[in-house]
Amino acid sequence: MNRYTKRTFVLEMVMVAVGIVFAFPVYVLVNLAIRQPSDTSSPIRPTTSPTFDNFTGAWREAGLGGALINSVLVTTVSVLIVLAVSALAAYPLARSTARWSRGTFLLIMLGLILPFQLASLPLYQTVRDLGLLGSVWSLVLFYAGLQVPFTTFLYVGFLRALPRDFEDAAAIDGASPFKTFRYVVLPMLKPITVTALVLNAVAVWNDFFTPLLYLSGSDQQTVPVAVAGFVGQFVSDWNLIFAALLISIVPVLAVYLALQRSIINGFAGGLKG
Repeated sequence: MNRYTKRTFVLEMVMVAVGIVFAFPVYVLVNLAIRQPSDTSSPIRPTTSPTFDNFTGAWREAGLGGALINSVLVTTVSVLIVLAVSALAAYPLARSTARWSRGTFLLIMLGLILPFQLASLPLYQTVRDLGLLGSVWSLVLFYAGLQVPFTTFLYVGFLRALPRDFEDAAAIDGASPFKTFRYVVLPMLKPITVTALVLNAVAVWNDFFTPLLYLSGSDQQTVPVAVAGFVGQFVSDWNLIFAALLISIVPVLAVYLALQRSIINGFAGGLKG
């Protein structure tokens, strides 16, 4: 029986069209990033004489070296803290049937509803009083608190879909709740952990407002702030600007492509639950 129907063909064409729509801006970005400044032809026309001088020029003029180090440091430390705190918090919230568990979970979920901009002024004053203005550790402290509600929500949803058979067996063998979590539950959380890692890393990496607020007036900056300043300085040299943009998205894109299978598994497990 031939299962390839007209409906299947239409769906394939729709998916191809959507793929082209999403791929077109990426094509223009790469095409202009490798184009020589003297080439003023249409951005859509393929570049016939590619050059990588734009990348070296953008790296040097925008100071992307130091910005990349700061972004990697802030993103790595923040995400590790968020994952550790959220996983430890989600386990008792998902497994406990006590009344306090539901109330605590709803309290944490308030962090998803209330916009952090409402607390921008008091948070800024707190960071100033701690003497962390102009330091990348102020960003780590901010993101470690901001991303916990969302990540806890992901972990709780995934944990509620997991069977308790292995945990009950570990309890019968005399394992403490912490050992049960460490050796039984945590390995099963790998799909949702990878998903949370990538989602949080993208959010932290691409944030512009917070680094601009807390690092303003210092020589420290993250990649989005460095690129934004670079755009304002070289607004007429789009080849350098697109090269800087391409450099800024490569690290997080590489992480996503390397972990995409686990990301899909994490979303699929959460939807199934």
